[in-house]
Amino acid sequence: MSITRYLFLDDRSIKSSSNVSLKLGRVYKHPKNPLMIEDKTWEQRYDNFYGNIIYDQAEELFKCWYSPFIVANSSIGMSYDDRQNTEYEGHENQEMGICYATSKDGFSWDKPDLNLVDFNGNRSNNIVFRGPHGSGIYYDDVATSDNARYKLIFQGPKTSYSSDGFVWAQPTYLESVKASGDEKITGDTHNNFLWAPTLSKYVAFTRTWAETDRVVTGPESFLNHKWTRQVSRIESADFKKWSNSTVCITCTYWEQQPYAMPVFFHAGIYLGLLAMHDQVTDRVWTELAWSKDTIAWERIEEGTPFIECSDKKLDYDYGCVYACANPVFFDDHIRIYYGGSDWLHTSWRNGCLAVAMLRPDGFAGLKPKVNSLPATIVTPSLTLKEKTILLTADVDPRGWIEAKLFDESKKCIFSERITESLTDHVLFNNESITTQKGYMEIRFQNATLYSYCLE
Repeated sequence: MSITRYLFLDDRSIKSSSNVSLKLGRVYKHPKNPLMIEDKTWEQRYDNFYGNIIYDQAEELFKCWYSPFIVANSSIGMSYDDRQNTEYEGHENQEMGICYATSKDGFSWDKPDLNLVDFNGNRSNNIVFRGPHGSGIYYDDVATSDNARYKLIFQGPKTSYSSDGFVWAQPTYLESVKASGDEKITGDTHNNFLWAPTLSKYVAFTRTWAETDRVVTGPESFLNHKWTRQVSRIESADFKKWSNSTVCITCTYWEQQPYAMPVFFHAGIYLGLLAMHDQVTDRVWTELAWSKDTIAWERIEEGTPFIECSDKKLDYDYGCVYACANPVFFDDHIRIYYGGSDWLHTSWRNGCLAVAMLRPDGFAGLKPKVNSLPATIVTPSLTLKEKTILLTADVDPRGWIEAKLFDESKKCIFSERITESLTDHVLFNNESITTQKGYMEIRFQNATLYSYCLE
């Protein structure tokens, strides 16, 4: 059975509206957090974690590839006073690697001995690759060869592929990729990519840096300079020949800079989990952005965290929140895994894997702009014959939703009033709809609309 899903955050899902405002959805952090910590000798510093998580339905197994610094100065055991009084220094020969972990339930994680990679004379570890920085790993459903079922992109930019996600081919340096302007391609971030079904191309997201006109007062440092980070994209039809990079998102003002953006496809649009680094506080949170084409992006409630940092110093995600690639979707919730840090980005910090939970389709929704007044939305013309219409929404106390279905002559043929929250609730059944085309009008108060479906 085919379902076409429309998120209300996508402006193409609405023809007209009154008294509506798009607001971020509500996430909650699971009480089992943190789920995974730096407890192996080769996990010196999770740093930003740069996780890539897949739920393998056939094996009923969560699989995670993440990128700690396996050679670095560790913060484990340092007190608050230690961190305040000890100048942070990076390790002279710092090295990142890719590690692998699994979980049956997504909460308790195992780090299996893979016996693949030597670390200090021993292969009894969960390392799959030494050296790559900021790796994005993707399970490719459309791959024409099983040898390239898993694909990898990392700083360089470089790519590789694997049949199993463990043994990787010799990386290929994408020397033809150039910046489209004066920005510098560095890729010192969570590089990631996906197969973009609306473009029939692979699209990757990396980092460029650009010089601003900011006047620097005092000596230049990591937190005092005139450069800004940017999220940039490249694309390829075959994962071999790639385009030049183009900037997707840059800073609105220098103090808050885009750091990384894992991107995924859902309900006909592209959603980005945008890590934002505050140059003043040196903390990182995750915002939400969306795009119709992976090129032009809109930030939802720009400056407002989608997944925020803890307010409690030295809590597991007080300093940083970096979303992993690929949320995991279930019928009754969505899981967004992320790397958390207990202290500031450019300082001594301990890292972890954590998870934030979200209601189905609850990334962002429409609410009344003025709470005391009803809001109204009207959909575009829909092909209705033999279709069932479903709605996902939250209704607060004393709230209501009134949905009406009109035919092409603007005659109301069905209506329903709703006073409780619902997920993929059947509004209008296909056995009752005989008109070929029509549209919906939805009035609501003290409620949030997330999506509707045609089934």
